[in-house]
Amino acid sequence: MRYDIAIVGSGPAGLSAAINAKIRNKNIVVFGNESLSNKLVKAPSVDNYLGFYDISGEELKNKFKEHIESLGIEVNNNKVNNIYAMGEYFALMSGNETYEATTVILATGVEYARPIKGEEEFLGKGVGYCATCDAPLYRDKKVAVIGYNKESEEEANFLSEIASKTYFIPMYKEGLMRSSNTLDETIEVIHDRPVQINGDKLVNKISFKEKEINVDGVFVIKDSASPKSLVPGIETEGAHIIVDINMKTNIPGCFAAGDCVGKPYSYIKSAGQGQIAALNAVSYLDKLKIQNKL
Repeated sequence: MRYDIAIVGSGPAGLSAAINAKIRNKNIVVFGNESLSNKLVKAPSVDNYLGFYDISGEELKNKFKEHIESLGIEVNNNKVNNIYAMGEYFALMSGNETYEATTVILATGVEYARPIKGEEEFLGKGVGYCATCDAPLYRDKKVAVIGYNKESEEEANFLSEIASKTYFIPMYKEGLMRSSNTLDETIEVIHDRPVQINGDKLVNKISFKEKEINVDGVFVIKDSASPKSLVPGIETEGAHIIVDINMKTNIPGCFAAGDCVGKPYSYIKSAGQGQIAALNAVSYLDKLKIQNKL
């Protein structure tokens, strides 16, 4: 099945894009999480969102949820690891599943965790962001999981069934405070922050402040990947995706909106950009239909 529009992100930008695309009768799929927006729900008070004031982030999120449910929009909880431009469509990779869409709207927010030195350099050369995708490449080899969320523990458990040795390096508060009892007993937990991922042509070790470990592969598990690792070939400036006034990226059919395209990081700005991205994605689809009829 090929969707008209795939929307990656379930914050204000992504949901606004979904609503406007749905109103225009487009076949959409929305990727995100059940909480819709982790940053929004943490806001104690929102006072600058037009039409809503003196409202908590949780209450505003519930308004968003009511709106999308009224239109029959569902959020797919599968994490998108890579998006490839295939010419006439985009292939979105999620674990062992592949989704196809004619257009894509990126509303991923901003990844606040800075890449570890060597992470981007060795991407595809021993560094990956999806264990379920690439684990077979590391059968009977040594691997490390650098985890920024609790879900990374599942990735480590999966790898432990295939790799000869699995290290788990927690980078999130809960993981740093304890040795997880949800990990397989064969997994070695390292409570130290990695300084650098090293290698020659391929990854071969991880350096810490006072020691090193030899590995054949490293999986960095974050809530969202950097734009460059998510969409090969996309143009960025720092942590942000470069777009024009119509929310178009340098890749035809790919649009972006919200915090991922730059400051100010604002709920109301993100919602507006989501609408612009959706309307221009719809216009792009309509032009394709006209061209195919000619």
